[in-house]
Amino acid sequence: MERFCCGPSVAQVQRSRNKQLREMFPEGFGIHHAGMLRPDRTLMENMFSRGYLKVLVCTATLAWGVNLPAHAVIIKGTQIYDAKRGTLVDLGILDVMQIFGRAGRPQFDKYGEGTIITTHDKLSHYLTLLTQQNPIESQFLQSLADNLNAEVALGTVTNIEEAVKWLSYTYLYVRMRANPLAYGINYKACQMDPGLEMYRKELVVESGRKLDKARMIRFEERTGYFHSTDLGRTASHFYIKYNTIETFNEMFSSQKTEADILSIVSKAEEFEQVKVRDEEMEELERLLTDCCELPAAGGVENGYGKINILLQTYIGRGEVDSFSLISDLSYVAQNAARIVRALFEIALRKRWPAMTYRLLNLCKVIDKRLWGWAHPLRQFSTLPHTVLGRLEDRNISVDKLKDMSKDEIGHMLHHVNIGPKVKQAVHQIPCILMEASIQPITRTVLRVRLTVTPDFRWNDQVHGSVGEPWWLWVEDPVNDHIYHSEYFLLQKKQVVSGEPQQVVFTIPIFEPMPSQYYIRAVSDRWLGSEAVCVINFQHLILPERHPPHTELLDLQPLPVTALGNREYESLYRFTHFNPIQTQIFHTLYHTDTNVLLGAPTGSGKTIAAELAIFRVFNKYPTSKVVYIAPLKALVRERIEDWKIRIEEKLGRKVVELTGDVTPDMRQIAKADLIVTTPEKWDGVSRSWQNRSYVQKVAILIIDEIHLLGEDRGPVLEVIVSRTNFISSHTSKAVRVVGLSTALANARDLADWLGIGQVGLFNFRPSVRPVPLEVHIQGFPGQHYCPRMASMNKPVFQAIRSHSPAKPVLIFVSSRRQTRLTALDLMAFLATEDDPKQWLHQDEREMTDIIATVRESNLKLTLAFGIGLHHAGLHERDRRTVEELFVNCKIQVLIATSTLAWGVNFPAHLVIVKGTEYYDGKTHRYVDYPITDVLQMMGRAGRPQFDDQGKAVILVHDIKKDFYKKFLYEPFPVESSLLGVLSDHLNAEIASGTIASKQDAMDYITWTYFFRRLVMNPSYYELDDISNDTINKYLSSLVERSLRDLECSYCIEIQEDERTIEPLTYGRIGSYYYLRHQTVRMFKERLRAELPLAELLSVLTEAEEYAELPVRHNEDQLNSELAQRLPLQVSPHSFDSAHTKTHLLLQAHFSRATLPCSDYATDTKTVLDNAIRICQAMLDVVANEGWLVAALSICNLVQMTVQGRWLHDSSLLTLPHIEQQHLYLFRRWGSKGGRGGAYDGSIESLPELMAACDGREGTFAAMVRDELSPNQVSQAWCFLAQLPVLEVSVSVRGWWEGAGEQNERPVSLAASSLREGSSWLPLHADQEYVLQVTLRRVNAGHQRRKQDSKAQAPRFPKPKDEGWFLVLGEVDRRELLAVKRVGYVRNNTSVSLAFYTPEKPGKCVYTVYLMSDSYLGLDQQYDLHLNITAASLQAKVNTDVSESAANMTLE
Repeated sequence: MERFCCGPSVAQVQRSRNKQLREMFPEGFGIHHAGMLRPDRTLMENMFSRGYLKVLVCTATLAWGVNLPAHAVIIKGTQIYDAKRGTLVDLGILDVMQIFGRAGRPQFDKYGEGTIITTHDKLSHYLTLLTQQNPIESQFLQSLADNLNAEVALGTVTNIEEAVKWLSYTYLYVRMRANPLAYGINYKACQMDPGLEMYRKELVVESGRKLDKARMIRFEERTGYFHSTDLGRTASHFYIKYNTIETFNEMFSSQKTEADILSIVSKAEEFEQVKVRDEEMEELERLLTDCCELPAAGGVENGYGKINILLQTYIGRGEVDSFSLISDLSYVAQNAARIVRALFEIALRKRWPAMTYRLLNLCKVIDKRLWGWAHPLRQFSTLPHTVLGRLEDRNISVDKLKDMSKDEIGHMLHHVNIGPKVKQAVHQIPCILMEASIQPITRTVLRVRLTVTPDFRWNDQVHGSVGEPWWLWVEDPVNDHIYHSEYFLLQKKQVVSGEPQQVVFTIPIFEPMPSQYYIRAVSDRWLGSEAVCVINFQHLILPERHPPHTELLDLQPLPVTALGNREYESLYRFTHFNPIQTQIFHTLYHTDTNVLLGAPTGSGKTIAAELAIFRVFNKYPTSKVVYIAPLKALVRERIEDWKIRIEEKLGRKVVELTGDVTPDMRQIAKADLIVTTPEKWDGVSRSWQNRSYVQKVAILIIDEIHLLGEDRGPVLEVIVSRTNFISSHTSKAVRVVGLSTALANARDLADWLGIGQVGLFNFRPSVRPVPLEVHIQGFPGQHYCPRMASMNKPVFQAIRSHSPAKPVLIFVSSRRQTRLTALDLMAFLATEDDPKQWLHQDEREMTDIIATVRESNLKLTLAFGIGLHHAGLHERDRRTVEELFVNCKIQVLIATSTLAWGVNFPAHLVIVKGTEYYDGKTHRYVDYPITDVLQMMGRAGRPQFDDQGKAVILVHDIKKDFYKKFLYEPFPVESSLLGVLSDHLNAEIASGTIASKQDAMDYITWTYFFRRLVMNPSYYELDDISNDTINKYLSSLVERSLRDLECSYCIEIQEDERTIEPLTYGRIGSYYYLRHQTVRMFKERLRAELPLAELLSVLTEAEEYAELPVRHNEDQLNSELAQRLPLQVSPHSFDSAHTKTHLLLQAHFSRATLPCSDYATDTKTVLDNAIRICQAMLDVVANEGWLVAALSICNLVQMTVQGRWLHDSSLLTLPHIEQQHLYLFRRWGSKGGRGGAYDGSIESLPELMAACDGREGTFAAMVRDELSPNQVSQAWCFLAQLPVLEVSVSVRGWWEGAGEQNERPVSLAASSLREGSSWLPLHADQEYVLQVTLRRVNAGHQRRKQDSKAQAPRFPKPKDEGWFLVLGEVDRRELLAVKRVGYVRNNTSVSLAFYTPEKPGKCVYTVYLMSDSYLGLDQQYDLHLNITAASLQAKVNTDVSESAANMTLE
């Protein structure tokens, strides 16, 4: 046999650690079993397949695992040990066949040989099995209950019928029909029921009853419905058998100790088969005494005692000798961890705090194989045992070690070099600091804001690269109950940057108040890593009880004729007002009192607003009405309606005023009804003193005024406070009408709006014209995406049971969810008899409509009668979907939550799928405001068609109680002014309303915040409500806000510490509606000469962009996008909103393709704000007199509007012209100009305009090689309408010896500078006025008359064409004056005042005319000035004429 071995392989074998292997190999024998190390096994396989080994002795598993054919195969003995059953069993026939299948090597042998050696009694058994083939029978029946439970938990089986159908897909069903007797079905039953329907039903019902008894599902036998329970879901998730759950139900309670838990676990059915053998007794006794720290119930004689001993041995890392015990030990270890995890989930669901804590620790004990009392540092394998032993002997806690230096640790352990290692390990144990602040929402509900700050060092080897999971729960120690629990992940980047994470949740609170609750956070993976935070109720003041609702009186419905005006009556299609409108009619239409109307959605509040509007039209025809709606979408909807009904039919002028549409002052002055958003009206009314139309407002109607409590609330609060303030100053009352959903604390709002007993109507939520039936379902699961997926089947069922043929609206949180939900619903439809049951239109017509749709997913879903609706859709697609849904052509519409506010599409059934959304700012899922959920529900029930609406709300199960409470009681509205108080104070200081600290205090008392502060002090962290405390609280609030503003260079607090002066920066901030942090950043980061790249990063750092959402996984998209763009951004900040803004702007300039449609809508948001922020930057640098920076910012504005880089050729701003087309223009010049005013190579727009000279033919000849005729005409259209301006300049002022003020022209032509005539003499140190006249030359080419809009195909909204006029001195790089010029129609004259230098001599000033919309059209002219000695007479005259001018102005 020696001859088979050869050199290198012998060396390899000798290196192996396995002694038997080394001894056998020279004899030509190999061994192979699962107990060997992987490298040794591989070595054996290689040696055998290469033929170095003649005989390989192995266990049966090798036949399945590795393909090693041989000539002859011998089975020695047919009994094998089965750890599951704990005894020796016969080798199955399948194993025998598989082993024999390895005999005979296809390349080398003609036949193979198989030998089987077995006991005499088994011989005939194996012979018959080998010669006849036996059918394979199904083993499914024994685990039917478990599998049924899994399907119910998953939601695929919900009733008996579905379960019977599900069984028909199994192999069991196939075999039952083929061989019924084997499954105990007699011949007669088969004939009666050939499809075995009855038998399958019996099986299902029997399993259902078993599961119901074990509380794993709820099974209503009457209806045949299955509902999954927490217990069943836990069992399915952790793969736990039904009998085990029975055992748990019987033995598990909240009072058990660790020893009890181990004995419960060891009785699980999973361990049934493990038997105790006589030969193991002795060793088990030894293990019991040596390794078991807890008493092991059952001792060594019982199976469950053995399991307990093995489990404790595993935890204590004890040594086991006998072969069968080793295999049992690994079996126990694999299963116990899973079972204890399941028990932990069960305890958490039962809300037992002590038990939950005990079990979570036990889970970790098993995972880490360390007892709970071991030192936490034992979890680091790098530390030597001796050191750990010493730490345990001295009983030194982790906290103590944290405080010691590494040298102290080294000395104490008598091991100097180990200090740094221990210190490092101590700081890597996950540790968090928690701080909780509580806000009472009502007397029974508390909102907790928990700030979690990581306090450990991240190390990828120790913690992985994702995050550390934690469990968090709120426990009441007295009642031993958990009120809220959740799982959260501390992400790696949060730990590295040390940034705190916010967790917000609500908990119930009971009277009498408990003394305290605990918030406990426990790491999911680390022993000894936990934190506790106490919530103390000592100083908690609960809010006042809410006054009752207005009762709906039983009045006779009022006919429309009560309006007493035929024109008004003709606007309504109905004949009578509804009960709510009837009750409020008199107050709105016949009085001028302020009104607050709280009524549920769908009760006709818009008509209430119209009544108030008509009153103004009747009584005060010259006054204005302002209607404020919180969203642009709502403004659009009102405008579309009122343009027809009020403007066309009543002849009243209606004007829209939003961020997208800014009409000029003349139109606003003419308007009767202004429809606007809060921010826009706030910006406009800030300077109310000098805007007459703001003073002409007679009524302010605020829709959805309950949004006071949301993010945009402060703006509403400021508007109303300012309106009340204005009317108290101008003694002309402005009527305020607030419309909202039913409110809890309507009285406070009414007090703030100045409403007495008359004028407050707050109806209860149940007075809806169409009653609403609400179903709330809770769904388990820590993770958002799988939880959303598990809701799809229930959504489908809700539609089938509540609204099989009427319209359905499904609200989801994101665009991605609209798609995923639709695809799942389509999959469910596909299994139905009529998959297109939701399409109520001829399929062929639908196909035509689908052809016009752009969005690919929408094409798919519309065919099934499902529409999608979100902000990422193209306007046309959105319209298509809306029309199809409103006209009931499609039955289901899946929309993002914003639709609930935006458009009024009622449906019969509304499903709110999930109540959280991903918040890009905090990078986690947060709850919708309750107002949003109410608004969505309010869309259920169509007044004309339904007598009842249905709403189904699917929530995370831990929030179910909260929603149960607030969907039926109204939610109180709190103020959120505090967060942005500084900005609003700044606006009032800038406009002169506030001039001292006392004014600021008075201003706050006008706000709604002040009303709520008194009513619910704890919410705003105020300790008690004595006058003294409130005064202190308010004055420190004002102090803080004013300090912030002072730090932001917005205001100056005078020496007396009382008076406040606005500064230029504050005025800039207020005028452009910027946050004061942005203004501060400008002041600190803008410099005299910043390159464009720097200016771009200043722009994108603006606080306004912090709100831009960075969604899930968008940091990856951002990093990929960054690689394709020219300017570098910080690689660590791809999840920052500012970085994303920077990338989107770069992509806009580079015209790069964006990674997804969301980015296009985000770009729109970014560009919406960019111009306003740039103009503020321009004002800041102009104020500092920095010429270079000012010109660069003008360029940045041009880039933003045109979507090109400054260094690109300006020809690229023409539509359809790309980089590869520029050669067309260059070669034109070299062909020798063909007529036209310019011949030469064309490099820029002005040269191109000169070369074409107004002739389209010339232009077409240049580009027709590359562009289609249609593209040519579009490019020409752009080119022909570009403004060409002619500039002439003169100087107005006093000169020595001239009796009057006169004007002298300045020559701009470059005549010889040596001639004195071209230098204009001016006196030193005196004010002159530069008159610049702009004349538009190419008005003749213009097709569109009277249109002042710039051509900007890449800019999302219409922009007026305008100019910046800058006067500067290049040598000193100083800006002397800047002026904004609007659209130049024919002729415009602009005057810029400037001072001449103090020293006589020659100097050159430069006038820059910069476009604010186009690249490449800027002009500059030098003014040559000869400064002569100062003249007193001229100077006096200048001053006198100035003061005279001022007098005439006043």
